[in-house]
This record gives sequence, C-alpha cells and structure tokens, in this order.
Amino acid sequence: MIEFRPVRLEDRSVIERHTMPSGIANCDLAFANMYCWQELYRSAWAIVEGFLVIRFRIDGGERIGYMQPLGEGDFTPILPLLREDAHAHGQRLRIIGLTELACAAMRERHPEQFAFESDRALEDYVYAADDLRNLPGRRYQPKRNHINRFTAEYPDYRYEELTPERFDECMTLERAWRSAHEGHTAELCAEQRAMQRAFAHFEELGLYGGCIYVGDKLVAFTYGSAVNDRTFVTHVEKADTEFDGAFTIINKLFAQHLPERFLFIDREEDLGLEGLRRAKLSYHPAFLQRKFQAIRLHPDEIAFKRLWIEAFGDEEAFVDSLLIRYYSRRRMLAATCDGRLAAMLHLLPFRTELGRTTYIYGVATAPEFRGRGLASQLMREAVRLIDARGDDAAILIPTPGQSWLRDFYGRFGFAGDCPVRFETPDGFDFGTGDPATDRAMVRLRSRATAVAVPTAGMTSPDGIAAAPHTEAEQTAPFIPASLTAVWAGIHD
Repeated sequence: MIEFRPVRLEDRSVIERHTMPSGIANCDLAFANMYCWQELYRSAWAIVEGFLVIRFRIDGGERIGYMQPLGEGDFTPILPLLREDAHAHGQRLRIIGLTELACAAMRERHPEQFAFESDRALEDYVYAADDLRNLPGRRYQPKRNHINRFTAEYPDYRYEELTPERFDECMTLERAWRSAHEGHTAELCAEQRAMQRAFAHFEELGLYGGCIYVGDKLVAFTYGSAVNDRTFVTHVEKADTEFDGAFTIINKLFAQHLPERFLFIDREEDLGLEGLRRAKLSYHPAFLQRKFQAIRLHPDEIAFKRLWIEAFGDEEAFVDSLLIRYYSRRRMLAATCDGRLAAMLHLLPFRTELGRTTYIYGVATAPEFRGRGLASQLMREAVRLIDARGDDAAILIPTPGQSWLRDFYGRFGFAGDCPVRFETPDGFDFGTGDPATDRAMVRLRSRATAVAVPTAGMTSPDGIAAAPHTEAEQTAPFIPASLTAVWAGIHD
C-alpha cells in the first residue's frame, strides 16, 4: 500500500514542485487550499513513481478520492497502484479533478474500465487577469458604473494590503457575513476554520491579500495564492453588503495589485448556487476549468454500459453520468446467456401523485439474444416484485417511434399515455431527452392481481419464481392527466 503523509507546512516546496509547472487552473491544487482545508478533507500526499498524488475524503465524508496525478509524462501506469490503495480501504478507485486530456489518456490506456463525469457546479471560473484589472469595453460598463457609484458615495475609501494586524478585523467582518448566510451553517463554519488556519500561517502559505476601508471601517477583504506559474486563485472574498459596490471595487483593485506575471485569475467554483453563478458569469470568464471525476467500473457496470449503448445508442457521457449517479446492481433485473448480459431492466424508486411508484427504466435486450422472450421474463418478474412490496403504481415510457411496444407492455397491465416529468436532486433526465415524448404507461396496484404460477428459468434476486398475469390486469386503469415523478431513493 502507498504511504501517504498528511499535508503539512513543510511539504509546500515538494508539492508545489509538481503543481506549479502543471498549468492546470484547478483551485484544489493550490497548496494553501490543501493545507487550510486539511481538517475537513484530511488531505494526504505521496510521490508514486515520480508523480504527486493527493488523497482526500470526498466532501469530508468516508469516500476516498485521488486528485489527478501530477508529474512529467503519462500517469496512467500508476493507476493500478492507486486502485490497490483504494481497495485496501474497502473502496473503489475514484480519480478527481481530471482534465479533458487526462480523461482521453485514461480512455486510451484503460478502455471501458472507467466512467467519467464533470459537475458544472465544481468548474472553476478563470478570467483574463487584465480583464479584471481594467474592466474594458461595453460588457464591463455595469461594473465600472457600480464602482463609480461606490467611489462617489464613499470618497474616503482606500485600498490596503492585507497584513497580520488586520486579521482580527477580517474575522469580525467574516462573522457578520456568516450570520447573514446561516442557511449554510456547517459549510461556513468549516470555511471559518480554514480562514483561521490561513491567517495563522499567511506568509508560510504564500498568501497575498487586500482590504478596502471606508474611513476607519473595514468593508471588504480578500486573499489568495498561486496555483501555477501563470494563475492566481482568489480563495476568499468577503464584504459588508451595506456598502453597495464593495465586492466590485475590491475585485478590481486586488487584481490591479497582483504581480503582472499572473495572466489568469481563478475565482473558484459556484457550488451550484444560482446567485453565485450569475455573479461569476457577469465578469465574463475566459474559460471554465472542467474537473472530471472517474470511477473504476465493476464487471457488472461494464456489461451494463456496453448493453445500454448497444441498445439505445446514447452518448457515452450520458451513460457514464447514469452509472456514477444512479446505477445500482440491486435495482437491476438481468438475464444472462453464454456468460454475457443478454437483457436487463431497472426498478427505480419515485413518488408520484399515485403514491409510491416504481419506474421501470432501460428495458433492453442485446440484438443477438432477441426473440427468446427474455424481456417478457424480466417484465413478469418486475411486476411480481412491484406487487410483492406493495407499490401503489408502476410506470414506464415506451421507446418513441416503436408503437408495437404499447401492445407488449399492455400484456403486463400497463395502459394509458400520460405526460410525466421527473424531478431529481441533480436534475438528471430520466426521460427520453424530449419532454414531448415523455409519455408514460401506468399500472396501478388496485388493478393488479398476484397469481403465483412459476415461470421456468426465471428467478429474481430473492430467489422467488416469477408469476404471469391474468386478463383482469389488462383492464385499463384510471390514468391521471399528468404525473410528476420525484426521486425517492439514494445515490449508491
């Protein structure tokens, strides 16, 4: 197993020897961030065959992640070593903060072994430093107007470098800012601890900051550090919102006081907060630094991905997102032939106006195994399980353009043509990709019967034989005008 060491102040030179030349504008690679947030993420580092590897706890929880290895050349040969380390902790391998080039290299060297996804909420906003220094052109006119109003209203304002004697004032302002954002208490408390650590070792961490005063009152402060040779990261920016324009002016003046060698300024991510996203976009970033995660797939996941793409023709990015966010072997019914995954479907938990509702999703059979009745066997087992656990309803969406499927699913008690809209915590689209064709067939419990007649060769995960359905089930149930399906499970 790899020997990882907790990130300590004395490790800065070794870590930055790898991060500074990387050219990657990822705020998570800034040594100051690693150190200041170490209490939450428990970041640790190792040199593995010449590459810097940072291991940490994802979201401060129990799952382990590894940052993209940094060094000269191709890092993919060390991935088996990282996988062994993850397995030693009882976990799968997760690589975090990958660039698009790194993803391409992993796909080429380890085909089909990983699923990749980039989370928009975690992408860094990277700006041309001169744009923030000068606010040029018509697109920045609103920012210049904002600053002009601030300077007119507060002619006694001044900019000062952030130095140790001002740290206490900054913490006082931070506490006032935090009290106005108490909806995110735990995260903000963690941020406050990170700030205290930054102030305790400001110079040792290579931090640089600035302040805005109006008279003798501190109204804004900010600080950050270099993440690579050309890019400076703004880690913290706080302002007294009673002074309109304080955020805008400190952003500009701080950029003007940074060394000219910094061509880019990374203002970190928006965390999916709409107001923060609008604010960051209003400064017109030069680019968003995408940060992909990759998970090492298990054999059943590899088979699932192959069959899904073969059956539905969806892009790999969609299937990878489905795998990373929602796939669970426990929710899949499968038929195998000749040692291969031949057919599958998925039983997904939702709540609708009908009550507890199972969504039968992704019914697929590999082309070479069609015509053997595998999908029928899986559907019989699916409705048996749904009845056995007492769900109020089941829904499914027949593939658009394949009208024969309505007769096929009708044999299992499904009827109707009901518009359905899906709501999930992350906005994942469980529909067809076109709301106009998201029209569900519905099967209600009140119209279902359970006749325990075994079906040869087909068993469920609990080992109970499947049961066919009677003519009573084919009676068309009452179908509502439309449905909203709200995700009711957990992410595995």
